[in-house]
Amino acid sequence: MTDPRSQSTYQIRLAWGAEGLARLAPAGIIVVIDVIGSPEKLAADAVEQPNDPTVFLGTLRNATATAQAVYDEHLARGGRNAINLVLVGDDGAFAVEDYLAAGAIADGLSARGLDHSSPDVAVATEGFRPLTRALKHLVSASAAGLALTAEGKGPDARTAAELDAEAEPTRVIIAEED
Repeated sequence: MTDPRSQSTYQIRLAWGAEGLARLAPAGIIVVIDVIGSPEKLAADAVEQPNDPTVFLGTLRNATATAQAVYDEHLARGGRNAINLVLVGDDGAFAVEDYLAAGAIADGLSARGLDHSSPDVAVATEGFRPLTRALKHLVSASAAGLALTAEGKGPDARTAAELDAEAEPTRVIIAEED
């Protein structure tokens, strides 16, 4: 029997960190989500997946642009494509800001007709929708936001919480070594 945590029966899936990336069923499109932090390592791991996926970096700031880019890639690939949303989190653990960003991106995918989502994605989406107006507070009050404030970088948390402040998606391309 296939591991149910792979969410293989769903088109849009969600997991946390490198372990989650490895556990999810292979997907042609992966969105690495990190609102406050460093997504580079997980993004590099995503690009190295054996099925040669297209990888995007998702945040609250580019949620709609990322959803549109994923949708465009889905259409360009033809057929039904799996989409893995992989949250960087706090060392692979729950991070409220990344969960909200996953919900924002999944909401954008749903608005474009891609909505055969795992329960994990559905909960993130439905958590995001009623909390949209509270994003700046929630991100600032999150563990990562409080850590930024303690470092004297409180405004960075509020900036990270600006929904759709960026109109362009970020596609991950790892340069080939010579």
